[in-house]
Amino acid sequence: MELLDKLNWRYAAKAMNGEKVAEDKIERILEAARLSPTSSGLQPFEIFVIKNQDIKEKIRPVAWNQSVITDCSHLLVFAAWDTYTEDRINYMFDLTNEIRGFKNEGWENYRQMLLGMYPQRDADENFNHAAKQAYIAFTNAITAAAYEGVDATPLEGFEPDAVDKILGLREKGLRSAVLLPIGYRKEEEDWLVNLVKVRKPMKDLVTVIE
Repeated sequence: MELLDKLNWRYAAKAMNGEKVAEDKIERILEAARLSPTSSGLQPFEIFVIKNQDIKEKIRPVAWNQSVITDCSHLLVFAAWDTYTEDRINYMFDLTNEIRGFKNEGWENYRQMLLGMYPQRDADENFNHAAKQAYIAFTNAITAAAYEGVDATPLEGFEPDAVDKILGLREKGLRSAVLLPIGYRKEEEDWLVNLVKVRKPMKDLVTVIE
């Protein structure tokens, strides 16, 4: 029930007060994102943690001038791989073998299957697939923030190309997928703070097939 209480408490804060979130809380939020499941375990994304106020100021105009961009404590930018490459796939498979300390024939066969499929696909198709994996981690970060009593505002309202340029993402083989300002709500300036949370009733959302 504690987690559900936290999720009922959270909402997409529309104004933040600039108060800094303790680094240990940020580390746990990022760890929750890191532990997220992804397709084939490839983790095809990186997370940029923006503390620098000047960079936040540059991003705000290309993010619909939303105040949470500059008034947050930390701005998380989830950036997905621009495509799948042999090197990227091999890195994760090699890392798995190194950490587990052994090679598995089935796992190596699976590696070859991915190598024969993903790098040959259209780059935009690959990016869209990678971005979906980033969203899984993004969602876990939101949940972890709520658990920590920290506000997080999911943002898709921004110009990806402009953010990519500001952060130099394309040169790193990345493209911005979604933004997550982390901070504390400024209740007196937030029109949403006292409104009742609205979600579909369970009967309209869930179908149980026995």
